[in-house]
Amino acid sequence: MAIQARPGGRIPHKWSVLSNTTLGMLMATVNASILIISLPAIFRGIHLDPLAPGNVSYLLWMLMGYLLVTAVLVVSLGRLGDIFGRVKIYNAGFAVFAAASVACLLTPGSGRTAALWLIGWRIVQGVGGAMLMANSAAIITDTFPARQRGTALGVNQVAGLAGSFIGLVLGGLLSAWHWRSIFAVSALVGVVGAVWAYRNLRETVTRRVGVRIDWWGNATLAVGLTVLLAALTYGIQPYRNHVEGWANPLVYGGLLVGAVLLIAFCVIETRVTQPMFHLRLFKIQAFWAGNAAALFNAVARGGLQFMLIIWLQGIWLPLHGYAFEDTPLWAGIYLVPLTVGFVVAGPVSGYLSDRYGAKLLATGGLVVMAATFVGLLLIPVDFDYVLFAVLLFLNGVGSGLFSAPNTTAVMNAVPPGERGVASGIRATFQNAGMVLSIGVFFSLLIAGLSSSLPSALHDGLSAQGVPPDAVSSVVAVPPVSLMFAAFLGTNPIGTLLDQAGVTGQVPPDTLSHLTGRTFLPGLLSGPFHDGLIVVFVLAAALATAGAVVSLFRGGVYIHDDPTPTTPGGEPPATATSGTAGRGPSGAARSEVSRVRGRPVRRWSRRG
Repeated sequence: MAIQARPGGRIPHKWSVLSNTTLGMLMATVNASILIISLPAIFRGIHLDPLAPGNVSYLLWMLMGYLLVTAVLVVSLGRLGDIFGRVKIYNAGFAVFAAASVACLLTPGSGRTAALWLIGWRIVQGVGGAMLMANSAAIITDTFPARQRGTALGVNQVAGLAGSFIGLVLGGLLSAWHWRSIFAVSALVGVVGAVWAYRNLRETVTRRVGVRIDWWGNATLAVGLTVLLAALTYGIQPYRNHVEGWANPLVYGGLLVGAVLLIAFCVIETRVTQPMFHLRLFKIQAFWAGNAAALFNAVARGGLQFMLIIWLQGIWLPLHGYAFEDTPLWAGIYLVPLTVGFVVAGPVSGYLSDRYGAKLLATGGLVVMAATFVGLLLIPVDFDYVLFAVLLFLNGVGSGLFSAPNTTAVMNAVPPGERGVASGIRATFQNAGMVLSIGVFFSLLIAGLSSSLPSALHDGLSAQGVPPDAVSSVVAVPPVSLMFAAFLGTNPIGTLLDQAGVTGQVPPDTLSHLTGRTFLPGLLSGPFHDGLIVVFVLAAALATAGAVVSLFRGGVYIHDDPTPTTPGGEPPATATSGTAGRGPSGAARSEVSRVRGRPVRRWSRRG
């Protein structure tokens, strides 16, 4: 699929679309993960103590606020793109993203005031990211002919998922210079992308006259998802004398209210005359199976980054001589094989899916991922890095094999007029799955730590001659606080002993050992591994379930655009202004052709 310039040197419109939407997806997903590695520098820069009571909430919302907003809004923004124009919503997303990045760059003050400012503008940044995510795949599907969509969407999806890995390394590199540089780069790229998009992208749909916005559907979905995912976030925080928040009435109340609102959303969508999205899309086999497989994949791998980073920063890197404050940068570097595997497999799988369909590639990718999760739970906590890197690379390959073919199959299966909302549904399953994964995986890990870490700390500190009162003070710290302290690249033992007022009572050599690079990682390794085994068993089971669901996606579905190719050789630049083909359950006919010997079912409108 080589890029050929037209006479005069102008690049065809479809390549401008692909390059700009790829940049948009890259920045949207880079910013979902860039703070994971750079949070230590941010906390130090705004003078916020990660061990202070209540500060875990700031950490979680800096990380999760962006993901939560993108999970909640992508369906609504995709539907708005179907109605008012996908390029309009997409371009506005770049502008919102750039403005919010500038606001984050200019964060005033320090402490909790600065933290709240960052959280608020990160949420606004997430709104811009959701506008980009919701419409990029739909714009590409509109612009490229069916025979090239797999390759084009493969490039876009590689940027999207690789961005979450690239963000780790980029966050480490930029935060080593200054924490504000993270947002400076985002602001610069956001401004460039917005100007480029407004100058070069052409609208792919005409505004639908007389179409009303489904306000009740939008409200129940947005509020329901927000309450549900926020409750999951607070479930992993300490509550009173509990190590986690699942005993908090607000948590299980939020889960209940969120579930009721989502049920109400489904009822509303079957009753209103112009629903936000048609539930009948889930009658399309390739659509429901692809989205279900994507959800299993997202939950299986969503918390993987956090588990691996805590593993590296809190245990492996200090045990191998790295200072705690240097571990965030090196954790990102040591995770590079994960990115490489995905970047290698993603475009190839997209190209192959254009010819052979998505079923075998996507299913095989999930099987490879499941096998790597099993491999990760079998290796010791103090692993040999070569084996670890091979497992990461293969996990990235599996993710790349799944992502592009699955996205192509989902987008090809729906009518042109529904592509925006279909892209939003796909992104919602992916983003909500990641948030759900973080909540579930952290809960399992904290449960494993809380069962054995207090006794390990008690025995280890007592053996070093630490006074009993100080031992009790350290042991009383919730495991989640110790875990996040390691996540932020700090050794909390010295701070906790200082707060207990016993630093002067401990011999200097003993104090040096307690605050050194091996004492805390050595104590953490056993309890951490107990929780890690449960996490990877669940991840392997989820990836396997996704592979089984993927097998039910059927043959190759391609929903043909009803508009002809433009005279300049471009694919259609506009889709229908009304409701397009209705898929298998509506007024459409199916035509079976063959691609490379495989049956292809094409859905097209009756004339």
